[in-house]
Amino acid sequence: RRALERNELVLFFQPKADVGSGRLQGAEALVRWNHPTRGLMSPAEFVPLAESTGMVTPLTYWMLDAVLRHSFGWRRNGQSHPISINLSPHDFRDPQLLERIGGALRTWGAEPGSIEFELTESALMEDPEGALRTLAGLKRLDVTLAIDDYGTGYSSLSYLRRLPVDTIKIDQSFVREMTSSRDAATIVRSTIALAHDLSLKVVAEG
Repeated sequence: RRALERNELVLFFQPKADVGSGRLQGAEALVRWNHPTRGLMSPAEFVPLAESTGMVTPLTYWMLDAVLRHSFGWRRNGQSHPISINLSPHDFRDPQLLERIGGALRTWGAEPGSIEFELTESALMEDPEGALRTLAGLKRLDVTLAIDDYGTGYSSLSYLRRLPVDTIKIDQSFVREMTSSRDAATIVRSTIALAHDLSLKVVAEG
């Protein structure tokens, strides 16, 4: 709470590049906490605390406004890159989620497809039917949707077929080992084929 009130959070962008051309395709927004005594802290150190204390959704809204502000500045300088933002399972429980996101997009004049929300399989499986309704509402706001850490959750293929998502992000545990493990390589190759057959984009994490 103090980090939000005192503006101690810092936004970083991890680039996404096209494997074939090497060209920049967008970026994923990541937050760091510039703690007054601990220094720069990674999300792994404070996001679980935010989730357990009910502060993760205010953190999500801070991220959204910060990303849209940067995106607006980039557009004014002639640059337009899609930016991804992570959504927490806790965010789905906020009845004002769609209204808040829609209002922020309108305030900053976000272009269709300029914002992508990433959700983990495990987050979607907490309340599958509720998640489907929320995802449908997000799609109506002209954002794109991605499943993060794909391969580590428990969603069935029949459920995946119903999701209005645009991208699958293969978990980095498979990507990291695909050149040394036949099983990991098979999972990556099969996931790419499955995603392309469903007309989805694929991101290799890490």
